[in-house]
Amino acid sequence: KQWYQRRVRGVWKVRYNLRDQLLLTAGSDGKVVLLNIPSLASESLAPEEEDTEKEVKEPLKEGVLEEYDKHEDSVYSVAWSPVDPWLFASLSHDGRLVLNRVSKDIKFNIIL
Repeated sequence: KQWYQRRVRGVWKVRYNLRDQLLLTAGSDGKVVLLNIPSLASESLAPEEEDTEKEVKEPLKEGVLEEYDKHEDSVYSVAWSPVDPWLFASLSHDGRLVLNRVSKDIKFNIIL
């Protein structure tokens, strides 16, 4: 996949989310990348028969959803919050710790 090949060099850490279709990568480029990989999710995203009358929403694209570039140096670690599945932290080589949230648009697309 193209989105994967773009991040192969200099990826220091990869973490799955409790909502296992989301993935974070920390890289030597100073970015944290949020990926959507529904093909790896344990729950099917296909609509159930009883939901056919409801409005069908556009599913999230597979691949890069967001890039966070709040670091000035290589990002060596990322971690999802054990309490809030939409909150994550990243730590760069220069010791900077950044907290971020998955955007509401992405969150609501996944849970609704």
